[in-house]
Amino acid sequence: MKFKLNSMTRRTAVASIVALVAAAAQAQAARSDKLRIGYQKSSTLITILKKRGTLEQLLEARGVKVSWHEFTSGLPLLEALNLSNVDFSADVADTVPVFAQAAGANLTYVAQEAPSPSAQAIVVRADSPIRSVADLKGRKIGFAKGAGAHFLLLAALERAGLQFKDIEPAYLSPADARAAFEKGAIDAWAIWDPFLSAVQNQSAVRIVADGRDIASYQRYYLASTPYARAHPDVLGDIYTELKKAGAWVKQSPKEAAALLSGVWGLDAAIIEQANSHRSYVVRQVVPAALTEQQRIADAFFAEKLLPKKINAQDVALFKPAAS
Repeated sequence: MKFKLNSMTRRTAVASIVALVAAAAQAQAARSDKLRIGYQKSSTLITILKKRGTLEQLLEARGVKVSWHEFTSGLPLLEALNLSNVDFSADVADTVPVFAQAAGANLTYVAQEAPSPSAQAIVVRADSPIRSVADLKGRKIGFAKGAGAHFLLLAALERAGLQFKDIEPAYLSPADARAAFEKGAIDAWAIWDPFLSAVQNQSAVRIVADGRDIASYQRYYLASTPYARAHPDVLGDIYTELKKAGAWVKQSPKEAAALLSGVWGLDAAIIEQANSHRSYVVRQVVPAALTEQQRIADAFFAEKLLPKKINAQDVALFKPAAS
């Protein structure tokens, strides 16, 4: 016998499924003995905490066991966070939470790194005739679609009086873009650190524009909202340790570069240069600090990268106890 659901029954079934998923997320968040941290290989401050073991030692006193989960990029990381497969996300570029918010993710902004506008740039080969952003008209430019460098390019073009349709985009991962750049298959490359510092040190290049005055490049740490509500004390500990790690990188640049070199497989001099471009000042996220998030959201919506308009301030914000 086949059952045919009427509209009321279907709505009830969907509501029940949503409720079950929410209940499962709340139940997982309520567990006080585990913290699952999602990170990328390039997550500087979280990598330092992981390598030094300081966060694990601190949370052990609370009876919390930390596990580490590596992701290849920011979007899958925030998707896992939204599904409560991890509890806390290491830093992601400013564009990533915008996509998550547009998709309806239930995430809480825990902390923000202060602007690092010189940590991303548009570069050309040293012998290129391109001298300004205006000279990019009609040129083929490589960049990762939806990344912070994508917004940098949009903002730079707008400042120069150009539109996105005035250039030929080449959507490439950093590794593929580097190869295309080196062999002349693209005319320019919009990229972020440490890839930026690597190409500066290993090839003859020239910066056409960086983010100063056009794209501040802030990075964000997030948590699943159920976990943030259940464990503000744990997030407070993470926040404190991130601030300490950020200060240590700036105070001990050679030591920090040496530590990261072994993890990333990059020359310490390149890492030290890349770190000099980043602020690593970890601070509380307040609504007024989300102005650039709105600029990113509006620019990406205009380019049909986002499915809908969003209000960048319509998000949950964590407030550290000390603040």
